[in-house]
Amino acid sequence: MQTYSKTFLSAALGLGIATGALAQTAAERLVLPAPADRDGETVSVNGTDIFYSSSGEGDAIVLLHGYPLSGALFERVRDKLDDNHRVITIDHRGYGNSTTPEPVDGIGPYAEDALAVLKELGVEKAVIGGMSMGGPIVFEMYRQNPDVFSGAILIDTNHNPANAIEKGIWNGTLETLKGEDGGVDKIIPFLMPNMLTGETRLVEAPAQVDYLTEAMKQASLDGAIGGAVALRDRPDSTETVKSMDIPVLVLVGREDTLYPVAISQAMADAAPQGEIAVIEGAAHAAVFEAPEESAAAIMNWMSKM
Repeated sequence: MQTYSKTFLSAALGLGIATGALAQTAAERLVLPAPADRDGETVSVNGTDIFYSSSGEGDAIVLLHGYPLSGALFERVRDKLDDNHRVITIDHRGYGNSTTPEPVDGIGPYAEDALAVLKELGVEKAVIGGMSMGGPIVFEMYRQNPDVFSGAILIDTNHNPANAIEKGIWNGTLETLKGEDGGVDKIIPFLMPNMLTGETRLVEAPAQVDYLTEAMKQASLDGAIGGAVALRDRPDSTETVKSMDIPVLVLVGREDTLYPVAISQAMADAAPQGEIAVIEGAAHAAVFEAPEESAAAIMNWMSKM
């Protein structure tokens, strides 16, 4: 197991630096285009308009976001990867800058969209990574077209179907979204504490909360409803992981409470060429919270492919 450590500001607190000053400094360091203003293109596939961003040159790395985010999740890690690789991020239908005519009824449409985008871009082989909901999408893409994979990155995700407790969470999410006073903004306060550690949210970089909140607010109601259904009803991908005879990196934040390290370790053990990298001091959105460490883990793994 490889671990990648994130530098915290706790030591500075011990030296008597004011928390407010720390937060302000950290906020000033987060310089990104607004989620809605990212560079990219839109392609019409499968009856909807899918937004993607592509930067850099070389072997392709395709990154698929989690619920209810967008490709904006990967903006911080992109800058560390596209010096030597072509990095492609895709907004799933109903999220970010992509549209959807109606809620999806499962994981399948997301996988079909992503494969269609890669075909449009002429990408025949790629390392394909998925964070959280992006993981089941990666598994479905592999079931549909394993030949497009040169490797896979499973980021803070879960190969198991939703258990009774998680199904209840998604059913509650659907009730909230569809309620009289519902909407995507009503589920954000529940989701955010899982995305980032308390240290990041409250002390080190509260600007990260603002950015991810804006990304979540871009999700349409139909998009959020479809994603909740897809996650609730996702299939068991255990056998798919076992069949992935390609290099597989499982990347997870040490403090991910939604899909803990034990789940990632099980995936790494199940994959014939599996390897795990644990990002210290990061939670569910590890690739956003700790981009340097996440990129180092990915680049180190790819250097051995």
